[in-house]
Amino acid sequence: MTRPGRPAGPTSDTETVVLTAALELLLAEGAAALTAQRLHQVTGVSRSTIYRHWPSPGAVLAALIDVAPLPPGAPTGEPAQDLHAAVDQLCDRLRDRPVGAFLQALVVAAASDPAAVPLRQRYVTDLLAPFHTVLRAAGASAKDREDAVAAIVSPLLLDALLLDRPAARARAHRMVSVVCQELTA
Repeated sequence: MTRPGRPAGPTSDTETVVLTAALELLLAEGAAALTAQRLHQVTGVSRSTIYRHWPSPGAVLAALIDVAPLPPGAPTGEPAQDLHAAVDQLCDRLRDRPVGAFLQALVVAAASDPAAVPLRQRYVTDLLAPFHTVLRAAGASAKDREDAVAAIVSPLLLDALLLDRPAARARAHRMVSVVCQELTA
């Protein structure tokens, strides 16, 4: 005899309600607000359901990261053009909520909770993936890819996360030109 059990995951409606509320709480109050009690207060979803599917604030953050990826644009096969498109996409994402604010919240959470560090790294890795994809397709070695992505993206992250100013899009585009010249040299 089969016994009906609890479903493996939350219904899509429950997941949407909880994760939408979690994102709003994260942006307004920080990662410390992502408790089952607080999510219950905001959503009305039972604490047991929240605990069952997201047993910790880190699990809530991980679930938010899972639904965050933005698919990269279609590659043209032209590395310079594709890198410029990746710069524009990243600058737009850092400018617009919730990506920039979410990343800032992850940085703050990682500063006080070591369990949040891999989540921050995973989120940043997802943001950088389009750059790595373009450079890998262009035949850049792993070391050259790391150096090129750091040269292009680090100033953007510095602007958005530490200096609280718009990402310097023009500077990043100039760096793309330098990187492309170095790759062809």
